[in-house]
Amino acid sequence: MRTVFAIGRGQYENIGDIILRRQLLDWVRPMGPLHVYVGHSPDGYDEGLRLGPDDVVYRSLLRWYRAALSAALQGNAAYVFKPGEIQLTLVGMKEHLSMLPLLAALRARGGRAVRAGVGTRNYAPLPRALMRPSIALSDLTLWRDVTTASYMRTGQAMPDLAFAEGAGDEEIERFREHDPERNVLVVSMRADDHIRPYPSRQWLDGVRQYAASRGLEIWAVTQVHVDDERTRRLARDLGGRALTWEHLGDHAGQERRLRELYRRTAVALSDRLHVIIAAFTEGAVPVGSLVDGSDKVDRHFRTIGIDGVSVATRGLSADEFASAIGTLETQRPAMFERLLEARSRLGRHRADVQSVLASGPSGARRPAPEKVPATS
Repeated sequence: MRTVFAIGRGQYENIGDIILRRQLLDWVRPMGPLHVYVGHSPDGYDEGLRLGPDDVVYRSLLRWYRAALSAALQGNAAYVFKPGEIQLTLVGMKEHLSMLPLLAALRARGGRAVRAGVGTRNYAPLPRALMRPSIALSDLTLWRDVTTASYMRTGQAMPDLAFAEGAGDEEIERFREHDPERNVLVVSMRADDHIRPYPSRQWLDGVRQYAASRGLEIWAVTQVHVDDERTRRLARDLGGRALTWEHLGDHAGQERRLRELYRRTAVALSDRLHVIIAAFTEGAVPVGSLVDGSDKVDRHFRTIGIDGVSVATRGLSADEFASAIGTLETQRPAMFERLLEARSRLGRHRADVQSVLASGPSGARRPAPEKVPATS
């Protein structure tokens, strides 16, 4: 048994961050006492992470780091990098640089370090070089998308951790068939006006047109707290209903409400990756609804063998947008087959992580590179 140190802190207003951290914490908790830094988290955040009474929770990063360094020097400790997206800037890479003394102590005293489910937002040679020492001192590196793995040139790709949450595998088998009880079309859009403008009239008309053609109720939802005003505006403009998150807190309750709605959803449209992954794992067909040129949604779904999930709506008419949504919905059987395969891959990666953390001083077992499934 190792004492495992991990960072649970993330964007407190983002349920997607909770999903990723919760899943990885669940992977490593069986390996020994778990020490988690969460910072000054708001009410509901720790509950969303499913932190238990046996987990040691830290509000102070300094106290957590001191405890981690002390345990590393005593031997038989481990560190798990937090999952999610990093920007390859000095600020964005602060964890991967500031942990170098801890990683060195772990390496010297027979400890272990694992990076699983991390992806990058930008790709430049200098930041990649700055990441090299951190990667070299890690025993296992698993990137969360094929583009990051190719760019970093070290480690391998794995499905995003969020694909492991949601419905069980037996339910996912049934999701391959159309369910007439699924009567909802979910919409959720990022509220970054200076980066991603409000959807066009053609976009709004296309959503309404597709929902009407399928007899679907339109729901605008908030999975990231800062999107709440946009959620209400979308609901008004689309003539639909809103599932809002007006007061930051009750993270577990908000996720529960969202998942209940996702279980009734036929199609989920969003430019937020973890909105459509969460809805997908509850049975909704995912549609990356883009109003800019981001490839974030596509590269994460391409990693599990699903290509062309995103619809670049700039310049599309309402008819063309509605038609594109319909084309994606016809791919339901193949999409959920790929999700089952991704679940199987994640199970193997979980075993790899646990094997590395359990390995003795003679060295960690490094899994063989995994072949990414062909896209559907």
